[in-house]
Amino acid sequence: MERCAVFTRYAIYYTPDIGTPLAEFGANWLGWDSASGQSRRHGQIESLDIDAITKTPRKYGFHGTIKPPFRLADGADPDTLTKALATICNETPPVTLDGLVLARLGRFLALVPVGDAAELATVASTVVQRLDSFRAPADEAELAKRRASRLSPAQDANLVTWGYPYVLDQFRFHMTLTGPLQKDVRAGAYSALQSVVSELELSPYRMTGLTLLGEDCAGMFHQLERFPLLG
Repeated sequence: MERCAVFTRYAIYYTPDIGTPLAEFGANWLGWDSASGQSRRHGQIESLDIDAITKTPRKYGFHGTIKPPFRLADGADPDTLTKALATICNETPPVTLDGLVLARLGRFLALVPVGDAAELATVASTVVQRLDSFRAPADEAELAKRRASRLSPAQDANLVTWGYPYVLDQFRFHMTLTGPLQKDVRAGAYSALQSVVSELELSPYRMTGLTLLGEDCAGMFHQLERFPLLG
């Protein structure tokens, strides 16, 4: 797939180290490798349409959201954004979680932290707030789309202030593996994923960097630069 010369949106995600078992699993499962900007061929699991159940999260690549996708504000540029993220990462120590486990979050499946994730939430809050000057304000269409999800007052306040409902006190780290699933499909998908996830070494789990990504003109996200946490 040809990379666009100009990206329409940017995002800061946690992505696993390139080439690690978790990164390879995520790229193969979703069918998109954001590090190489290439599609991946799904494995085959009987009675499970992997392509269909991963369609919604595929474009983003395998990740955990730190600062959600945003358009650049007037006067902001990618180079300055890159330098600002590098500065934050230079000041931020790695985060060690007790582990990651497969979980049901509403109608979709994801990897979520085990135990206390307060340190990770602090990192995410820092990134969201310190880089907010690079974000163009959400327009009315974006606000309406988010509000269709019946946001709580706290989530709506975050939407207005930070452009996304699920930040700061509403932040819950997760690495999405499926789109919304019907109950009968969800059970089969959970079973299939659990058998694979159980083979990965995810306890404890150490997060050592953050990644800047760009959304191309086809809507696919590409890893632009990954910064180690060096604080």
